[in-house]
Amino acid sequence: MRKNLLLVIIITSLFDCNVKKYDTIIRNGMVYDGNGGKPFKADIGIKNDTIAFIGDLSGESAKSEVDAKGKAVSPGFINMLSWSPVSLIEDGRSQGELREGVTLEVFGEGESMGPLNANMKKEMQQEQPIFKFNVNWNTLGEYMQSMEKRGISCNIASYVGATTIREYVIGEDNRDPTPVQLDSMKLLVKQAMEEGALGVGSSLIYPPAFFAKTNELIEMCKSAAPYGGGYISHMRSEGNHLHEAVEELITIAREAKVHGEIYHLKAAGIANWPKMDSVIRRVERARKEGIDIAANMYTYTAGATGMTAAFPPSLQDGGFGKLWKRLQDPTIRENMKKIMKTNPTDWENLYSGAGSADKVLLLGFRRDSLFKYQGKTLGEVARIRNTTPEDAAIDLIIQDSSRVEVAYFLMSEDNVKKQLALPWVSFGSDAASMAPEGNFLKQSTHPRAYGNFTRVIGHYSRDEKVIPLEIAIQKLAKVAATSLHISKRGELKPGYYADILVFDPATVKDNATYEKPQQYSTGMIHVWVNGVQVLNDGEHTNAKPGRFVKGPGVKS
Repeated sequence: MRKNLLLVIIITSLFDCNVKKYDTIIRNGMVYDGNGGKPFKADIGIKNDTIAFIGDLSGESAKSEVDAKGKAVSPGFINMLSWSPVSLIEDGRSQGELREGVTLEVFGEGESMGPLNANMKKEMQQEQPIFKFNVNWNTLGEYMQSMEKRGISCNIASYVGATTIREYVIGEDNRDPTPVQLDSMKLLVKQAMEEGALGVGSSLIYPPAFFAKTNELIEMCKSAAPYGGGYISHMRSEGNHLHEAVEELITIAREAKVHGEIYHLKAAGIANWPKMDSVIRRVERARKEGIDIAANMYTYTAGATGMTAAFPPSLQDGGFGKLWKRLQDPTIRENMKKIMKTNPTDWENLYSGAGSADKVLLLGFRRDSLFKYQGKTLGEVARIRNTTPEDAAIDLIIQDSSRVEVAYFLMSEDNVKKQLALPWVSFGSDAASMAPEGNFLKQSTHPRAYGNFTRVIGHYSRDEKVIPLEIAIQKLAKVAATSLHISKRGELKPGYYADILVFDPATVKDNATYEKPQQYSTGMIHVWVNGVQVLNDGEHTNAKPGRFVKGPGVKS
C-alpha cells in the first residue's frame, strides 16, 4: 500500500512539473498599462481569461508565447458608440473593429435591440434591406445573451434606448406619456438594468426621441440609478442650441444622480464652432461641483446620419412611413424645399449646417438602382439629374423608401484636436463594425467605421503630436471603462480580464477615406479578448470569445 502511495506521489509531482503556469506569455513588450504613465518593459502572463502576472517571466514558459520586442502592449480599446448590433449578426468576427484594437463595443444611442413589443419585432423583421436575420428575442438582455451564444470575437455592452422604450409604450407620435405610461417606461428601464444594461441612452435630435421632455428622461434615469447606471445622450442640439442642450444633460445627471455622458461631442456648423470653449468650461465647472459628466467623440469633421435630418421633427411625427407619404404631397414638398434652406431656431437642420449640398456625401441606399450615387455628394447628384439639391434629396428619399444615409461636413478640425486632448473625453466610432467583403460591400460607410481608433494613436498622437501615446491609450481604454462604471477592463493589471493589444506605434494607421472608406486599418499585430487570441500577425484567428459585459449593478 505504501509503495502504491509513493508511486502516485512521484507521478503527480512529475505531472505538476510539466503543467504550464500560464496559457500565454507576451514577452519583451513596452507596456502601456492604461493609467497614463510612461511605458515600461515587461512580460505579461495570461491564464484562462485573466492577466495573471506583469513583470519578468524569463524563467517561465507557456503553451503559447509571443515576442513583442519593439512593440506597444496595451489594454484593448473601448468603442463608446458602436452601431454593430446587426453587423455582428452578419459576421461575428468584428473585423473592422478588431483591426483597430477595439475589444469592447457599446450599443444604445437612443435605440437598442430591446425591449421589443410585437409590432416593433414585426417592423424589425421586415426592415432588413441587406442583412437578414430572425428577430427571436424580446428584451435587450435576451438579444445580448443570444449574441454571446451565437459567437462574437469582441465583447459587447449596451445602454437601453430611451427611443426604444418610448416606441414600446407610446409609439412614434408626438405626445407626452400619461402617468401610467411613464410608470411602464420606468419598469422597462428597471428590467433592462437587471438584465445588465449600462443605463439609459438617448438621441434627442431625432424624432420620435425629440418629442421626449426633460422630466420624462429624468424619471427613466432615476430607474437606472439604483443599479449604478448612467445617462448617455446625443443631445437635443449640437449647433444653434448647443449650450442649452449641455445644460439639459447636466440637469438630468444631477436630478437623477447618475453619470452623464455626451455622445460625440461637437460644435456643428461654422457659426457654432466658437461655442466649444464655453461648452468645455461648463462641463468642467459641473465636474468640479461633483456632477459626474464626461463625453466621447469621433475623430472626423463629418458626421453621418439620415438625409431626413434636413426636415423638421413635426414632419416626421408618426414615423418614417408618414414622412414618406407627406413628401409626396406637392404642397408639403414645396414647403420643405424652402425649409431645407433655412437655419431654424427650434430644431437642428444639418443640411443648412453643412452650408452646401457639396458638403453632403451620400453613403447608403436600399435600392440597387441608386447604388451608383454612393460616394457622390448631393450637389453632384443634383447636377447629374439636372435638378436642385433640395429636389434631389426629396426624390432620393421617396425612391429609396429610406432616410438615405449621408455624411454632413459640419465640424472644425481645430475643435477636434481641442476635444481630443481633454482628460474626460473617450472615443466612439458612431458606426458599425464593417468588413470589405460580402454583404458589407452593398453599402458605403463613413471612414470612422474603419479608422476612428487607429486615427487617435497614429494620426493625432504620433503624427500631429496632439497627445502622447500613453495618454491616448488611457483615453481609449481606462477613461472609457471609468465612464461605463465597469470593472476589470480598461487597464493592464493582474486580476483584470486579458483584453490585450500588441501594435507597432510607428506604423499603425487608418487607411479609410471618404472616397474609399472600405479599408482596414493597419499596424495592429496581435489582439486577445478574454485571454483568447483573435488577431495573430494581423490576421483574424476566427476565435469568438466575446462576452456580454453587464452594467455595474449586475455581475458579468
